[in-house]
This record gives sequence, structure tokens and C-alpha cells, in this order.
Amino acid sequence: MSLLKTVPPNVVQSIRAFRVADLQAEAATLGQHFLYAHCAHATTKQQVLTTIAEAFHFPRHFGKNFDALSDCLTSLAHKAGPQPGFLIVLEQLPNTPKFDKEARETLLDVFRDAADFWADKKIAFRVFYSFQ
Repeated sequence: MSLLKTVPPNVVQSIRAFRVADLQAEAATLGQHFLYAHCAHATTKQQVLTTIAEAFHFPRHFGKNFDALSDCLTSLAHKAGPQPGFLIVLEQLPNTPKFDKEARETLLDVFRDAADFWADKKIAFRVFYSFQ
């Protein structure tokens, strides 16, 4: 039985009771990309985006802004060919003056938009996140 049986295929949600290792194993079972970014040491938008870019192996020319993140999560990955699906974990997103609630919500909105993009293509794109 799938660990994700109650999780829609295109969603951005809190990690809650899921464990990262279990999600990684489930991605492998499903043959999907597993992308993981541990953001505990980031305190600013630039640092969060750099952490994600490095963890997800974005191209060097990644612009370290929300538009560039959107482009990498959608069009660049789409142009790379058929995709089996994505299971993404953003762990310990910061809660700092330079990465406040508004910045966190904007970041999650970018991932929600990417989930919608992949839903239109019938490709699973699940994102789990936690805050510090």
C-alpha cells in the first residue's frame, strides 16, 4: 500500500507525520524524482533560494529569485523530456526577519503554481515542507 494513498498527486502541504526517509523511499518505489533541500542554515531569501538551487542541481545561471525558481521547476524540467513525477521536501524553512511569513508564502506559492503546471500535464508533483 502506498505511503501517499491519501495525498493528492499535485499538492503543497506541511510534512506533518511523514518522515523524510519514508518519502524518499516512496519516491524510489514510484520511480519519481526525489528533491530535498534542508534550509535550516538559511536566513534570507537569497540563502533559501541558493540552498534550493544547489540541492536541486539548478543550472549555474539560476537567477536566485522567485521567477527563476518557477522557470526551473516548470519549463526547464519540462524541456528535459518526459518526467516520471516529483516528490519534494523543503525542510526547516526559516522564520527570520529577512525571510518572514510573506516570503515563505511567496515561496510556497511558486511551488503551488508548479504543482498546477505539472497537474495539467498529468505528472505528480508533491511538495512537503516544514518551518523552523
